[in-house]
Amino acid sequence: MKILILGAGQVGGTLAESLASEKNDITVIDTDVPRLKELRDRLDISTIRGSASHPNILKNAGAEDADILIAVTNSDEINMIACQVAQTLFHIPTKISRIRATPYLLKKKLFAPEAIPIDVIISPEQLVTNYIKRLLEHPGALQVVDFAKSKVQLVAVKAYYGGPMVGQELKQIREHMPNVDTRVAAIFQRDQAIIPKADTVVEADDEVFFIAAKDNITAVMAELRRLDTPYKRITIAGGGNIGERLAESIETRFQVKLIEQNLSRCRQLSENLNRTIVLHGHASDKDLLQAENIEDCDVFLALTNDDEANIMSSMLAKRLGAGKVITLITNPAYVDLVQGGEIDVALSPQQITIGSLLTHVRSGDMANVHSLRRGAAEAIEIVAHGDSRSSKVVGKSIGEIDLPNGVTIGAIVRAEEVLIAHKNIVIQTDDHVILFLVDKNKSKEVAQLFQVGFGFF
Repeated sequence: MKILILGAGQVGGTLAESLASEKNDITVIDTDVPRLKELRDRLDISTIRGSASHPNILKNAGAEDADILIAVTNSDEINMIACQVAQTLFHIPTKISRIRATPYLLKKKLFAPEAIPIDVIISPEQLVTNYIKRLLEHPGALQVVDFAKSKVQLVAVKAYYGGPMVGQELKQIREHMPNVDTRVAAIFQRDQAIIPKADTVVEADDEVFFIAAKDNITAVMAELRRLDTPYKRITIAGGGNIGERLAESIETRFQVKLIEQNLSRCRQLSENLNRTIVLHGHASDKDLLQAENIEDCDVFLALTNDDEANIMSSMLAKRLGAGKVITLITNPAYVDLVQGGEIDVALSPQQITIGSLLTHVRSGDMANVHSLRRGAAEAIEIVAHGDSRSSKVVGKSIGEIDLPNGVTIGAIVRAEEVLIAHKNIVIQTDDHVILFLVDKNKSKEVAQLFQVGFGFF
């Protein structure tokens, strides 16, 4: 597949890396020459220097026979114009654009074939906001992702000393919860992936990924770790787009304080938010945090656009007594360094965004793609098509399917019914199959497995 990526920033670079590893023909356009050189030297891709919306630049990049254009520059306006040029002059079939500004997103009529022809809009700020909201809904979770319109969730938790299942075999979950069906999709033990079996023993500090119907998530979490009390008091550092959106969406359910260093922005936030207490100051100001009783805060969220400021304010808040600390970090090199110490959860916005992009780029009928463990693993939702003669999966039981190494089926959603994966369940056409990939590079093999052919016997 020939794909043009406009913008070589964190999202564009991460996307280029993911798609290049899947043997796509990738060209990245940007004005940053050193960044383009770094990507070209590291990845098997082409690069073009120039303005991403200029017709001559797009033509030089191969727009005339491109399959997909993905506009992820830092400018909404450049992204939108590029999609318009791509449609009008080059008739590129699929156009995906990152749009950040809320005033644009609120006007749905803008993004129509007869207006600005964007097929898929990606809003990183909204994706990150939704991601954080799911973490707040499930205290103690490291990651929560939705499938099948939120009927099913995949949750990552760290098993703690004292948890009911620690030191026991996985098959005993069924004995503890005879009326709740769940499946452990993978366990990461001392950073090594383990494909779970019935006799696999859960150890303290294991990172456990399990899948269950949404209503059963809390019960399963209680088996793997001491269940955290529901959060009440939230402190947000940073009143940018993400901070404001999050505060607005949770202020009716939680007691929210928001710290912003820009005075005029504070005034604007005070006018826009109804119940949130807006504080003017620096989130790394020890006196301010103590004055606001940070020791009573259940979750401290550092959401500014400065990684170092986020890390330092998070560490300070934790040392001053904040319960949980969730930190937004854009530099991938920092994420592995800080998570698990004083920072409980490190959020990578590009990894949160990348799954949404891959959903629309991958071959096969992908309904959802979620990047896990800082991009090393994936969870995907793919729709099964065909019949027993044309498909390698339809009409077969899960136990009969020859899955690639490191791939497990976690659940099947059939219309409104959630079926947790067991060997005897037979896959039917139009089933939404949810799979966990310990190695994201297996995604192409999974897509090929679900392709409809002319007679697989």
